[in-house]
Amino acid sequence: MNLAMVNALLTWNRRRHVARHAERGFTLVEILVVITIIALIMGLVGPRVLNFLGESKVKAAKIQIESLASALDLYFLDNGQYPSSSEGLGALLQRPGSAAGWGGPYVKGNEVPNDPWGRKYVYRSPGQHGRYDIVSFGADGQEGGTGAAADIISSAR
Repeated sequence: MNLAMVNALLTWNRRRHVARHAERGFTLVEILVVITIIALIMGLVGPRVLNFLGESKVKAAKIQIESLASALDLYFLDNGQYPSSSEGLGALLQRPGSAAGWGGPYVKGNEVPNDPWGRKYVYRSPGQHGRYDIVSFGADGQEGGTGAAADIISSAR
């Protein structure tokens, strides 16, 4: 065997070894390390994202309530009184029998929006805090609560 053949054989063996090494892929330990890192990141970031989501729903409810309060003020200017509790917020869309000067609809769309948690706003006239109250019971849908579950109330004084 001459030297050229030996060198060719050694070169071929090195190429074959490098090709086999490149085809191995990831080991189970490497995959487990990556999954652990991803889990740690999600454990730190996840609660913060959920907290921001809860806060944004509270802000959206406050904005919707203020919009409904503005519509009720327009209703009051046209009719000299706010709708009764029995007429409810529906009086902003359809003329109730007691509204002689009704100039609505006072709300865009074909219905009064639900709160960000999908429940109807509670309307009371006269209210417990003023001439009327518009209330969302928050995330839990129950009266009272704290944080995202706290009641959101707007009223006319």
